[in-house]
Amino acid sequence: MGRSGHASSMLVPLLVLLLLSLGSASAQKSSTWKTLSGNPPVVIAKGGFSGLFPDSSDNAYGFAAGSQDSALWCDFRLTKDDLGICLPDIKMDNCTTISDVFPKGKNTYRVNGVSTTGWFPVDYDAAQLGNVTLTQPILSRTFRYDGVYLITPAEVVLTQYKAPVWLNIQHDSFYSQFNLSMRTNILSLTKQYTVDYISSPEVSFLKSMLGRVGNKTKLVFRFLDEGMVEPSTNQTYGSMLKNLTSIKTFASGILVPKNYISPVTADNYLKPPTSVVDDAHKAGLEIYAADFANDFALSYNYSYDPLTEYLSFIDNGAFSVDGVLTDFPITPQAAIGCYSNLNKTKKDHGAPLVISHNGASGDYPDCTDLAYQKAVTDGADVIDCAVQVTKDGIPICMSSIDLKDVTTVVTSQFASLAVIIEDIKPAAGVYTFNLTWEDITNNLKPVISNPWTKYKLSRNPRNVNAGNFMRLSDFLAFAKDKDLSGIMITVERASFMAEKLGFGVVDAVIKALDDSGYNKQTTQKVMIQSANSSTLVKFKQQAKYNLVYMLDEDVKDAAPSSVADIKKFADAVSVSTTSIYPSTSNFLLNQTSHLVKTLQAAGLPVYAHVLMNEFISQPYDFFSDATAQINAFVQKGGGGGGVDGVITDFPATAHRYKLNSCMNLGDKAPYYMQPPQRGGLLSVMDNAAQPPAMSPMPFLTDSDVEEPALPPVSSTTPSAPSHAVSRIRTDVSILATLLMLCAYLLI
Repeated sequence: MGRSGHASSMLVPLLVLLLLSLGSASAQKSSTWKTLSGNPPVVIAKGGFSGLFPDSSDNAYGFAAGSQDSALWCDFRLTKDDLGICLPDIKMDNCTTISDVFPKGKNTYRVNGVSTTGWFPVDYDAAQLGNVTLTQPILSRTFRYDGVYLITPAEVVLTQYKAPVWLNIQHDSFYSQFNLSMRTNILSLTKQYTVDYISSPEVSFLKSMLGRVGNKTKLVFRFLDEGMVEPSTNQTYGSMLKNLTSIKTFASGILVPKNYISPVTADNYLKPPTSVVDDAHKAGLEIYAADFANDFALSYNYSYDPLTEYLSFIDNGAFSVDGVLTDFPITPQAAIGCYSNLNKTKKDHGAPLVISHNGASGDYPDCTDLAYQKAVTDGADVIDCAVQVTKDGIPICMSSIDLKDVTTVVTSQFASLAVIIEDIKPAAGVYTFNLTWEDITNNLKPVISNPWTKYKLSRNPRNVNAGNFMRLSDFLAFAKDKDLSGIMITVERASFMAEKLGFGVVDAVIKALDDSGYNKQTTQKVMIQSANSSTLVKFKQQAKYNLVYMLDEDVKDAAPSSVADIKKFADAVSVSTTSIYPSTSNFLLNQTSHLVKTLQAAGLPVYAHVLMNEFISQPYDFFSDATAQINAFVQKGGGGGGVDGVITDFPATAHRYKLNSCMNLGDKAPYYMQPPQRGGLLSVMDNAAQPPAMSPMPFLTDSDVEEPALPPVSSTTPSAPSHAVSRIRTDVSILATLLMLCAYLLI
């Protein structure tokens, strides 16, 4: 059997170079860990870096081993001719192309007493499996590395990489049906090579290893689900957990599902942690936690932040597990090396600036008091308010002008007010200016934003309607005495409001700031953001606030003349994430964006918008890790984005990034704190699997920036908002009446 597919001889060196280019130094920690040994926890790479590449593939192992900081996990299986291979499942159906190569090879066997149907490695010898390639067994992950790598023999893992090796042995009795001995095979390997860890969920197998392997090999008893029965003792794993002293007689450690330690409720919120870590340590057992993956459904308490989850197992002040088994080893390595034992009370309003997006909108409904309170608690430097106007002319904080997007209006008595306003969008909406402030606060509830429901990812469902709406005046009063470096007010559709509603939003915002005393203080910077240059021009004419021009399209760079135009009315620029890191099919392109440097060279700070924690929002090159994405956008060297701040739905994640102990290491920073190589993952992809090329992004030109001046406010003010809406509503009512009449005549 070959070591890997046809591309492996080229891809593995590329992967190692890719990691080495990120640096190899490890961050040093002087503090004592609450592990059994007092040493940092071990990171075990399940099947290598299986969050990206097919589990147990050559590239998965090569990528994980490149850092030399991970132990390599091999789910050990036996072939018909007694060759040890690494495969994530005893059945090959879901992790290889076996059914294509041998379509009639399906069999049914009893595995630990359970009738199981599928394709099994014991039915094929090494030569037959030489044509079978590996696939990604988790369908939500990329398929673009499927069909390239051959099955990896265990000896390759033991000899090819300079990393500790963990062999997991399961279904020992199953192989004896075929006159194959797992015990003999493993003992033979331990005599030839260094095997650092051997785990098994079967007591009889571990006891058969006791005294027959070297002292450097740790035997670890693996717990499966609590209700499952251990085959050699006929006890449930849950009952065995109550007698850890007996396990100490044949093992030096235990491996448990993470929910043994940190259980969750039926609706996926955390329960209080159990005592199992302390119980294991008291019994003299190391304890390792399994089932970690950045792209799995984390408890809602973690706000889609995998690094937060790892820290809760290794740096919670009460205990630390001795290791974690993960599909994404780079994230726990960063947690251990740079994010543990931080001073979480430290507040630093320096760069990079952490700017909330509708408050902490990843955890609470947009622009509510709870979203703003959490943003402040989470360490945001700047909190923001997107200004809309009500029917009675009150400026409010609301992320969308359409109440259908962010409130319960569709189930209220106001649902019938839905109208189509082409100047806003082609679909019907119930707009803020359709209702008075009292209508909104007395009859509607906020609704949390869920940008990824298509992928069945929901935000904090227990608080889907939590919080209270805020007027702009409420927001300003709330922010004024908080530990913030500033506030950001976003103003869009100023032209529409002036022309169609008779509302001067620029004047209203300036008046609210004046009434709140912001024009007479210097403690907090006032930032005004808009995608419309005409809006910022008017603010510049009437007030002295920090003006931020938002580029709402993806551009690769800005023409000098367009930058000169921006400088006339703006003090900073916010740009899309794609403008900084171009990607195709969620893979970073080997393209260097010059936009940030061009703007900064003109004296314009640059903020990236909008960052989210959900893994689906990030290119694969960020390893489904929001912290890695922030690091990439902030780093100024090594091809990093070099931005001056980030606008995010999850300010807690960005604030913690600013506290990391590796922040100022420069060239000595560990590899996991270096930005990804642009196009790095594409470079190790088979040509046939390459995604379609991305259309070239345009340059920002003068015509993109220049706009006519804002129109004068309609003379119908101050009652214009209600009159304008009445006119729109009347037109729609007439149309509806005509349609009903036509239907009646047809009948």
